[in-house]
Amino acid sequence: MTEAMIRECIDACLACVAACEACATACLAEPHLDMMRACVRLDRDCADVCALTARLLMRGSDLHARACALCAEACEACAAECGQHHHDHCQRCAEACRQCAEVCRKMAA
Repeated sequence: MTEAMIRECIDACLACVAACEACATACLAEPHLDMMRACVRLDRDCADVCALTARLLMRGSDLHARACALCAEACEACAAECGQHHHDHCQRCAEACRQCAEVCRKMAA
């Protein structure tokens, strides 16, 4: 695992945190909130897991591989949910989640 790989993963995690938080906030303003509940819930979970993973990577924690595996799982679930909605914020979130999942899966290996 190189310093460049660690930096790429931290950057992907932080970008995903931002996309998930923005998506959750925008979902709460959608007129049919009842249809967006799962999206908001997964956005929040994913943002929290991504933030934790980034922090563990920053400090060189021995837990980083397990955190990256969990992060990839959370990102994949969030991407699947957000990908079902046609809102721009959901599509941006799904893409950030897919990118983060890909990078985290490499780090977990």
